[in-house]
Amino acid sequence: MMPVDQPGEDAASLCLVIPCYNEARRLDVESFRAFLDTSPDVQFLFVDDGSRDSTVEVLESLCAGFESRAAILRCQVNGGKAEAVRRGMLHALDHSQAKFFGFWDADLATPLKAGPQFLEVLEQRPDIEMVFGARVKLLGRHVERIAVRHYLGRVFATVVSTVLRLPVYDTQCGAKIFRATPFTRQVFAEGFLSKWVFDVEIIARYLNLYRTAGRRLEGAIYEYPLEAWIDVAGSKVRPLDFFTAFLDVARIKLKYLS
Repeated sequence: MMPVDQPGEDAASLCLVIPCYNEARRLDVESFRAFLDTSPDVQFLFVDDGSRDSTVEVLESLCAGFESRAAILRCQVNGGKAEAVRRGMLHALDHSQAKFFGFWDADLATPLKAGPQFLEVLEQRPDIEMVFGARVKLLGRHVERIAVRHYLGRVFATVVSTVLRLPVYDTQCGAKIFRATPFTRQVFAEGFLSKWVFDVEIIARYLNLYRTAGRRLEGAIYEYPLEAWIDVAGSKVRPLDFFTAFLDVARIKLKYLS
């Protein structure tokens, strides 16, 4: 990992980690910069996961002028999204004074405007410690998913909910925000078993910590039905990866929940 300029430690409430791998053509620089311009309480930490294209150069142009609230963490070797998120979260926890930390997909399939909506839940509900985006296709909301992914995703979510014994609807949405607690660092301290479904592993780790503390995780999670979510072309997840994901869930169950 290369050194990185730190996001400023001013009045930011939220630090968002954005994992990036060969995202030069998909990064919506204008949307990120517009959000930075209108949201002074938000910091971004972009984690370049050993990209081979011009992602770093695009990120440098994106952060220009916002150096106090936008920084780049560079990893020399591609370690996968799970490791990029983990390293980014630990780095953010070490270098930001924000009250909330989270990660967000770089393609902005979940629009950034959902971030303040998540924060509102956390600010109004001190019992809630994490807010997850949920892709629910409801009337009046613009949620567009490729059909095969949607149906595979519903099967996967049902299996995960059964394994975790937790009525979670959507573990895989790439928009999650956590309240900074002593548990947060513990959850991200070690590398993940799974490359694709590390979100499930995060929940499993929280389950273990909460149970040890004699608490119920179910009351600490809030799933926020997104107002908009769109499958963005160029995703690195393939339908076949869903079948690998089922094997990973079995490994997660064996390690954390057996």
